[in-house]
Amino acid sequence: MTRIKTKMPAPYELTAMHQDTHDTKTFCFALPEDATLDMLPGDHLYVHATINDKAVKRPYTPSSVAGTTGYFDLTVKRYENGLVSKYLHDREVGDSVLMSGPNTGGHWVDGRAKRVGFVAGGTGITPMISIIRWILAKGLDVEMFLLFANKTEADIIFRDEWDANAREHATFHVYHVLEQPPAGWVQGMGRITDDLLRRHLPAPGPETAVFLCGPPLMVDALEGTLRDIGYSEQSIVLP
Repeated sequence: MTRIKTKMPAPYELTAMHQDTHDTKTFCFALPEDATLDMLPGDHLYVHATINDKAVKRPYTPSSVAGTTGYFDLTVKRYENGLVSKYLHDREVGDSVLMSGPNTGGHWVDGRAKRVGFVAGGTGITPMISIIRWILAKGLDVEMFLLFANKTEADIIFRDEWDANAREHATFHVYHVLEQPPAGWVQGMGRITDDLLRRHLPAPGPETAVFLCGPPLMVDALEGTLRDIGYSEQSIVLP
């Protein structure tokens, strides 16, 4: 198997696209049949583009399982003020996109923890997708707790997958929090609070890790809250 990692931007052909939510798509890029990205779950690539005569780059974490050969996926939400997210959403099958990496981020290493919490806000879920998929695909002895915040029900990326995982795996738990919940909503409302963290994450301890990703203001606030609750600095991972 060939393991691909580049320091300089290299072209990858877009071979398929899938609409996940009203503003989020998964883009499938081709690799040689016997090749995979040289990465651990949670590591990221940089997407490079020239927009308005200016070179820009943004990090994106593959959502496909690490070690997949022949292709990789990026799941990207389109933001009106997001130069590269809009650039990706405007691509068509057959186009090539320049990327470099993978680059090491706050990733998962087998054996890191027995109980893992995932606290995500919006597209902060993307670094966690490949980690959760990896743990389930390998059948690791790890209990997982996903606390996922979004504005509306329509914004929940891969909701069907999370709910199916919860039904099919006793070791996977998910709790959704919505800022604008519909009538009859029975899960979390508003924003993630210290009470929700205490109730829906594994307790602090030497075999617990918590991955935290989302808007910067949310991450800054919740990182402090997690420490106040008792999670050590080493157990809090920022992909």
